[in-house]
Amino acid sequence: MVTRLLKRYSDRFLSRWIVFIYDVVAVYGTYIVANLIRHNFEFLTINPYVLESQSVAVMLIYMLSFLALQSFSGIIRHTSISDAVRIFKATGLAFVVLMAIRLGFSAEELTRTFVPALSVIVIHFLLSLFFLVGSRFIIKSIYNDIVRKERKKQVRVLIYGAGAAGMLTRSALLQDVFYNFQVVAFADDNHSKVNKMLDGIPVVSPDKALSQAYIERHEISQMIISIQKLDLNHKKQIIEKGLELKLQVKVVPAIDNWINGQLSSSQLRKVNIEELLERDPISLNNENVSHYLHNKIIMVTGAAGSIGSEIVRQVLQYKPARVVLVDQAESPLYELQYEINNVNPYKQFASRAVYVIANVKDRFRMEGVFKMYQPQIIFHAAAYKHVPLMEDNPYEALLVNVFGTKVIADLSVKYGVQKFVMVSTDKAVNPTNVMGASKRIAEIYTQSILGKNTQFITTRFGNVLGSNGSVIPLFKKQIEKGGPVTLTHKDITRYFMTIPEACNLVLEAGAMGNGGEIFVFDMGKPVKIYDLARKMIQLSGLIPEKDIKIIETGLRPGEKLYEELLAGQENTIHTHHPKILRARVRKNNSHDAELYLRELSELIVEGDEFALVKKMKQIVPEFISNNSVFSRLDQAEDK
Repeated sequence: MVTRLLKRYSDRFLSRWIVFIYDVVAVYGTYIVANLIRHNFEFLTINPYVLESQSVAVMLIYMLSFLALQSFSGIIRHTSISDAVRIFKATGLAFVVLMAIRLGFSAEELTRTFVPALSVIVIHFLLSLFFLVGSRFIIKSIYNDIVRKERKKQVRVLIYGAGAAGMLTRSALLQDVFYNFQVVAFADDNHSKVNKMLDGIPVVSPDKALSQAYIERHEISQMIISIQKLDLNHKKQIIEKGLELKLQVKVVPAIDNWINGQLSSSQLRKVNIEELLERDPISLNNENVSHYLHNKIIMVTGAAGSIGSEIVRQVLQYKPARVVLVDQAESPLYELQYEINNVNPYKQFASRAVYVIANVKDRFRMEGVFKMYQPQIIFHAAAYKHVPLMEDNPYEALLVNVFGTKVIADLSVKYGVQKFVMVSTDKAVNPTNVMGASKRIAEIYTQSILGKNTQFITTRFGNVLGSNGSVIPLFKKQIEKGGPVTLTHKDITRYFMTIPEACNLVLEAGAMGNGGEIFVFDMGKPVKIYDLARKMIQLSGLIPEKDIKIIETGLRPGEKLYEELLAGQENTIHTHHPKILRARVRKNNSHDAELYLRELSELIVEGDEFALVKKMKQIVPEFISNNSVFSRLDQAEDK
């Protein structure tokens, strides 16, 4: 019966005029009770005619107050503190009016007939306020209890954080229309809160709450982290522990992201894998970077890519005179243009951005761009970076990664660019694939251009989280489809950093470089991709190998198990920034570098891919192909 009624009427709400009538009737009833209390429940001492006239007068004043402040407009099943405050204001206004009338005209017979005694006014105000607010919360509680019993799925929850955000999280869970959330306990690092109760729910220590015995005994399946400002390392430890206990872990979004200042259960989000790989924020020398970029003409190649677009976003905030965004990809560049024109904080700088569709390997087109805009600083992020694709297309890898870099580098010298900052990769170190070798040759060329006005600086780092084509978006898609999750080898490891972190360091390295340096970024500890896949499955509330299978597909052409940031003959020198090291690399003179590229250009005309890769191996002796058709070139060398 109850289920049928709920299904039929759960999406309907009482008219606010019915609520208004209910409030007026409640005011009348509490006024009678107030008079009884005033006369110690001695009915014969109450004049019924005076009581009737006073009750009508009091009702009219409260009605006008309710209408003025719209205290009856809230939805009862969703009553909140703000609704209670509105009722308090409405009843308070009526109380003040009655008190003013009584005190101002106490001598008149008319007033004694229609306005009650001061004691009755006070008693009635307290009774009506208590009843109007209390009845709403009681109705809300009864509704929620009935609805929760009728819901299909029960979820037992541990909330980490016994502060204000924790209480708001509990309130949001109670209002969920699909699940019956039961908050078993709060866990909190503040020992003064432990062993106390919050709204009837115990606060326990994290050690106790996150123990296998406690989780199993209370059948907890979900943990919600509600603390707004939590140390990154501590947050990772909590999440890791939750995953270890097979809990689904969610976090409360930042207060700024709450809808209309209110938190709902739908806003609680799953933990992103990026949060487990995140490190402490980088401290930038903003004054140094600002001096380097402010009021300058900046060009960013590959501006629509993952790294290029973030460089643009960060550069804009240093108020350059102009930023020239160069990319051959029309749609991504349009999307970035839309973001800069319409999204804070970038739209205030939109007039400083210029969008150029161009290919960096087209010297004629790029020379026109240099002539028109006269860039002073260049961030060269344009490159082909996908290892298997470039293994199949060495011609294009060389044209863009090597000769495209040469075009931009040569034009930088010709047009007097102050600094040229190249974004390179850890795959250029002891390369096992065409892509990595092409980036190493580009490094060699730019490092050979010394003694000119332009300062050439190279930055070298590993994988960035969430970049186009990276493993994390791929795993997310596979998990959403129900699996399997595929990885090339169970032992493969990679270095990771966030896109903003990598771009911060690119800007800092560009500011500190004097020309000729290769800066290596501190990437932290390498991450095992198999462990990454398992954690992503767990963060989705699923069990690895049971709900989602993990399958090895074998190493792809050119892929290696471990990435390196330095070649065997290289080492590093510390800089003033703890996250940036300077690599000591073997030098190549400009004559040799020019010769290398001239020989490559002749082979490109012939179109013989094996001859091209063979020449690349001669230029980069440490280039040993792995799991590739070009591996036979290494075998031929050995013989």
